[in-house]
Amino acid sequence: MAPSLLGRVGVGLLLFLTQFSFAQDKKDKKDDIGTEVVNVVKPFTPTISDAFKEKEVPVITNEENAKKENVQYSILPFPVASTFSPSKGNAQGVDKAKQERIFKNYATLGLGNYGHLNAELYVNEDLNNSEYIGGMFRHNSSQGGIKDILLDDYFYDTKIDLFYGGNQEGMSWKIKAGYQNQIYNWYGLPSGFGNTLPLADSMALINGINPQQSYNTITAGGSLAFDESAVQDVNLDFTHFTDAYSSAENRFLVAPTFKFDVLDEAVKTKVFVDYLDGSFKKDYSGTNTADLQYGFTNFGIVPSFVMKRDDWTIDIGAGFVYSMGKENDTNKFYIYPAVKASYNLVGDLMVFYTGANGNLKQNNYKDFVDGNPYLSPTLQIKPTNELYDVNVGLKGKLASTVSYDVKASFISDENKALLRSNDYNENSTNANYAFGNSFQVVYDDLKTMRVYGEIKADLAKGVTVEADATLSTYTTKFQEEAWNLPSIELNSKVDFAITEKWLMGINLFYVGERKDQQLNTNVVYVTAPSPITLDGYFDLNANLRYKHNDRFTAFLKANNILNNGYQKWLNYPVQGFQVMLGGNYKFDF
Repeated sequence: MAPSLLGRVGVGLLLFLTQFSFAQDKKDKKDDIGTEVVNVVKPFTPTISDAFKEKEVPVITNEENAKKENVQYSILPFPVASTFSPSKGNAQGVDKAKQERIFKNYATLGLGNYGHLNAELYVNEDLNNSEYIGGMFRHNSSQGGIKDILLDDYFYDTKIDLFYGGNQEGMSWKIKAGYQNQIYNWYGLPSGFGNTLPLADSMALINGINPQQSYNTITAGGSLAFDESAVQDVNLDFTHFTDAYSSAENRFLVAPTFKFDVLDEAVKTKVFVDYLDGSFKKDYSGTNTADLQYGFTNFGIVPSFVMKRDDWTIDIGAGFVYSMGKENDTNKFYIYPAVKASYNLVGDLMVFYTGANGNLKQNNYKDFVDGNPYLSPTLQIKPTNELYDVNVGLKGKLASTVSYDVKASFISDENKALLRSNDYNENSTNANYAFGNSFQVVYDDLKTMRVYGEIKADLAKGVTVEADATLSTYTTKFQEEAWNLPSIELNSKVDFAITEKWLMGINLFYVGERKDQQLNTNVVYVTAPSPITLDGYFDLNANLRYKHNDRFTAFLKANNILNNGYQKWLNYPVQGFQVMLGGNYKFDF
């Protein structure tokens, strides 16, 4: 067995030497790369991605028997033709818009047909680093000239406001005072007025009417705002309002707002005291022997706090109001909801919101005149109990430059103020406003269903579009109709830049049909006439502006381009096509 074992060892040794010699020979040949010629057919264009580092680690199958070898690396340079030639680049310039200079003051003057004059002057000057003073003057007038009008129809509206304020560390304040004078004419005589009289008597009656009414308003007030305080702000307003028929009204409103934290939640509380006192010299029939007086004092508090949870924001509150009238039997306590909530369905692209709110609205003579200056100075004044306004809506963005808002509301009001034409007769002893040319205020419990939608878009550079629509249905309790309330209202506006200096704007609005009613008390009606329907109307307006420089801009305005002599109020047609040419000048002292 020994020779056999020796033979096996010999054969194994021979195989090992043979394998080692073959491996060594193969290794020597691998290290010699030879002298071959490499022909580059296509020029190589190197890029950064063509260079990489091999990260593969060889796998050692037998760590115990593997012998580590010293490996020497060397780089064999070899020329490679390249046609890569980087081009010279220039930094791309960004057009920087010229920053428009902001002026503190401006003056505007415009002249148009119908003897129309519009003038404005605004001045504001810093007294020092923390205080400022300024004022605003406005005048808007027309000499009239409406077709087929028998009485004067001119109007004047002049107003001046002064203010003095300051901004200090942690607080800002402002004191203001103003005066306004308005002159209007009760020019809206009923159709066919005087036809029951002989022509001479009819003309004498009309010529004996002095339709002019004037209003005077004195205002004073102030405001305080604090950055870090339990008292967030305080507003005070006083208004003294009179007319040419010895009517007088005083209103004082103080409304502080408090804000403080309770259990990590911010609680905001609005408090207000609203005082109103006024009187009219006569009632509409002129039979009263004493002034018609009215007055209310409302005390209110509306606490609320905001909760934010994930995509929800909820503002929960309630309103508490105690109203005291001059007559003790009108004293009453009211409670109102004050809740709002919103939920981000898709970020700011789609936001769902809802709410329920109520309020006691302090109706007053001045606010009624602001809405319709042709009222008779014989009104009944009392507050409106706005029980609730429940709404639900969706708002957001259709694109980065297009926003929308859609809302549905259900509103319930007690003693809702409605404007309706006064009945009349043709007696020469009537007051100047008692010939069917004035309006009264009537009250009713009104329920309103309303749908509102709006869209705003920046279509291109310098082009903006806005449009909104309101659809309403009304349910009355006592009155036959919701007098002079339209069921549909549409508004649209387009502004765009023709060139850098030429700008243009177009506005179109539509007001749907309204209902009114008026009776001639001298006529005996077999059947009471139905309410009068006022036609809906379109009104198209446009303006063209030329910006000469940062200071001066000229403008051309055109109103009622369709030349519709529509009636905004019964028997009150408006002026036809109107055009005004003017300019605006900005300046600093």
